[in-house]
Amino acid sequence: MGFLKKATKQREFMIFAIVLGVMIIMSFASPYFFTTSNLLALLLGLSVEVIMAVGMTSLMVGGGFDMSVGSIVGFTGASTALLITHGFPIVLAVLVGIIIGGIIGLFNGFIISKVGINPFVTTLASLSLFRGLTLIITQGQNVTNLGKIFSVIGQKTILGIQMPIWYALILVIVGDILLRKSRFFRQNYYIGGNEKAAKLSGISVNKVKILNYTIVGLLAGVAGIVMTSRLGSASVTAGTGMELRVITAVIIGGASLQGGEGSVIGAFLGSLLMAIITNALTLLGVDVYWQTFVIGATLLIAVVIDRAGKIRKERNTNKGGENVCNTQVTNG
Repeated sequence: MGFLKKATKQREFMIFAIVLGVMIIMSFASPYFFTTSNLLALLLGLSVEVIMAVGMTSLMVGGGFDMSVGSIVGFTGASTALLITHGFPIVLAVLVGIIIGGIIGLFNGFIISKVGINPFVTTLASLSLFRGLTLIITQGQNVTNLGKIFSVIGQKTILGIQMPIWYALILVIVGDILLRKSRFFRQNYYIGGNEKAAKLSGISVNKVKILNYTIVGLLAGVAGIVMTSRLGSASVTAGTGMELRVITAVIIGGASLQGGEGSVIGAFLGSLLMAIITNALTLLGVDVYWQTFVIGATLLIAVVIDRAGKIRKERNTNKGGENVCNTQVTNG
């Protein structure tokens, strides 16, 4: 009973309950929702976002966020595709694409940590910068004819499940374990909770921040390559708007814009909830244009809930302090 009571207080439990509730409702609303093909399509659709959400969770727990991940997806996918079409070995092209993503993340982290420019301004500039570079290197044209070998990365199936879903699940498990158990990654909670105190306690804040942004870039690079392989071509618009969906999923999953909170499992559940809502709108015949509206509304609701939770915690803390003071005065 004690374990159950503790579990129900976790943000992840609440999201899981909402996901379960929506799935039950949809099972009655549409006969197609619980079909194997629909569920696999749903998981496949969110897999790329989940890959990025793993890195974004660690970053946001540490008090940062990255608006450029969608552009990194497009740029790394296009770069890898161009290398393949110019005769580079597929393994080398894929490695270069991932490294490019990491370098972009390293660039963002350095500007934010060492130069001291605001994360929003820095990553928003990167969003435009690398979206523009994608258009420049591709001349605004999609890159096709990537070959069957490259398509294995995103189209091969194991036990009837496509590889992008396996990548996402493995990264969620590894990422959650590292963020919960690894001494290095747990430093993000201290940095996000109180950066000044973290510095005074001996934590290398800049080092952790730069690594966080580098990991986000690397995973965005992986996501870009997986998406390109799955679709069989590199689209110049790939990843557009994806940053908002990833950040929304992480916030829904329990992360705070102020840092210090969040989990990879929560981010996965947040992505799953958004994918189910989108899938439900499609199955119910709702106009596709409403999906963008729903994503924006979901983000706004998530931020409001986050802010309300912060205010409630502050009030509880203040009440606790007042009670201690009153007790000391009474005893005195």
